This record gives sequence, C-alpha cells and structure tokens, in this order.
Amino acid sequence: MGGIIDASGPRRIALAHDWLVGLRGGERVLDRLARLYGPTTLYTLVDDRRGVTPAIDACRVVASPLQTLPAAAGRLRRYYLPLMPWAVGRLAVEPCDLLISTSSAVMKSIIPPPGVPHVCYCHTPPRYVWEQGRDYAEGAGGRVRAAGLGLVRRRFQRWDRATAERVTHFLANSRHTAERIARCYGREAEVVYPPVRTTYFTSDPAIEREDFLLVVAALEPYKRTDLVVDAANRAAVPLKVVGDGTQRADLESRAGPTVEVLGRVDDEALRGLYRRARALVFPQEEDFGIIAAEAQAAGCPVIAHRAGGALEIVSDETGVFFDERTVEALVDAIREMERAPRDPAACTARAQRFSEAAFDSTIQAVVDRVLSG
Repeated sequence: MGGIIDASGPRRIALAHDWLVGLRGGERVLDRLARLYGPTTLYTLVDDRRGVTPAIDACRVVASPLQTLPAAAGRLRRYYLPLMPWAVGRLAVEPCDLLISTSSAVMKSIIPPPGVPHVCYCHTPPRYVWEQGRDYAEGAGGRVRAAGLGLVRRRFQRWDRATAERVTHFLANSRHTAERIARCYGREAEVVYPPVRTTYFTSDPAIEREDFLLVVAALEPYKRTDLVVDAANRAAVPLKVVGDGTQRADLESRAGPTVEVLGRVDDEALRGLYRRARALVFPQEEDFGIIAAEAQAAGCPVIAHRAGGALEIVSDETGVFFDERTVEALVDAIREMERAPRDPAACTARAQRFSEAAFDSTIQAVVDRVLSG
C-alpha cells in the first residue's frame, strides 16, 4: 500500500469509492487522491474493469460481493440499491493509518478498521433517497425504479443516517452540500472544493468569442437541457448541445434550426467550445457543478439557475443568474448577457479557487490534521 511521507514516517492511506464505472466529477476527485496517496488499496462496490485513469488503475482494487451479481457493474447497477448496504458492510478494510472515502451513494458507510480515522469526501448524501426520488424515477425503467425506491426509502434513510457515525471527519464539495449533510446526517462538514483542471481549460485571447450558447451535460431529464433548447428556439439564438443520454432523441426532435446536438466530444474539442462560446448555460441544480467551473477557467461566462453549487462558482461579474426555470426567465437572462457581456479575464481569475493545486494542498492539510489528532 502506498502513502505519504512526513516527519513521522510513511502513512498507509486506503481509498474507497462508490463504483468504478466511468470518468465523471467524482472520479476526478478520486484520481487526485490516488495521485497523492497511491498506488494503494481501493475499495469499491463494483468495477467494470475498463479502467478509469492511470493513477486509479494502479491501485489494487477490492470489490464488494455485488461484483458477482448480473450486470451490477453495468446497466442494472442502480437496481441493486436495496443490496448496497449489505455489500458495503462486507468490505473488509485491511489495517491502515487512514481511510479516505469519496461518496455520493453508500461508500461513506464503509467500516474502517478499529481505531482508524475515516475521512469522507461527500459529493452529496444520495439524492434519490433523500431529496430527488422523482428524478431518479424518470426515464427508461422509471416505474420499476420508483416502485423499488418506495419500498426501501425510509429504511435506507435510517441506515444512511446511522452509518454516518462511521465517519470521523466529513468533507463537502460545496457549502450547498455541507448544508445537505447537516440536514440528512446531523453532522458538520468542512468545504473542500473539487479539483478543476484549470491548467488545461484555459482561455486563449487569440480566439474570438462567437455568437453561440453552449450546454454541456448528461442528456437526462434532471439536467433540464430541454429548457435551454426551448429558450434557444424562442429567442432564435445559436445553441450547441454537448452530451449524450436517454433524452437525446427528444432534444433532437424539439431542436429548431439554430440548435445543434453534437453528442459527446473529447477534451480538446470541449476546450475549444468553451473558448469560443458566448456563454455556457447551466440550468440545473448541482451539488457543485464542475462544468461551470471548467467553462469559467476557459474564460467563458455562465448563465446559471440561481441554486446549488453555481452560487459558489459564478458571480455577477462572471455570469448572469435566472431565478425561475422557465423559458421566459432564461430568455431574459440570455438577453441580459447580450446587453452586458462579462469579462473573460474575470471568469478565468475566479476559477483559480478550484485548481487542482488548491485541492491538493487543502486535502494534505486535512490529512495532516487528522493523523496528528
């Protein structure tokens, strides 16, 4: 097992993560932890074996018994929600000096070895259990998910709250999430913003801003990309939609002549879009909102719904907020951005608070404090 070196000698730091099935914001946090403290042992519910990042892949992965069940690492993963408490409880963590979990589902409930402190980087208490069950039930298979969720929700909440006691120190990815942790678990959390690749998503003064708006999201109902498409149709403004998901066909069918659905794009293409777009539109409520932070790092202003983590990423100097998630309110915000464009340099400067270097130094300070305590 890998570890950090300080005056007291090597420390054995184990990691835990809900599941290894892709590369999104949660895995970006895990990647930074694996770079800092790996290669080490990494505990998870399921691993789809396709690889995530070099630092994560270098770890020795220990999967729960859920791994052996049909499609548990694939399309049926969320249907196994009733079994997740059992599965995470079966993970036997080997002796170590510190356990760090990253969790938006159940991994905060992993049992550390006796006397070993457990730091949980919590992206959110599970939304589909605590606050957004309706969103979880939408889309393909929604009725089945809704029925299953209704059967286990209250029992899962009791278990989730009780097992928060297995965490020594909570970290939250935003003040918004810290407030939710207090509501759901009755625990205080220290805010540590997630790492944003501000050295990659940079502005380029040689590239001129164009007239199009940009949306980057998983094309799922709760992301509210449909609202942006409808507003672009109403305002007759160019819009490029980046992403894929169950809502893609519906969005393509409702898209007017000014709307282009691009699907998934690679990082280089995404950086180019951030650098050229007039503004990113961010209509959803997120726990943090790494897409908005990436766009700001690239000098791209943001038109955001006034809720969630966007309030900590965007300011009146770097974007425009809209309060009601209606076509009319969003069109008004688009017109406001047209009347008073935001300064790309101010956007880039604001995003530096979320750099990978800032994350690394803050996490290291937390680890040093916990281990010395």
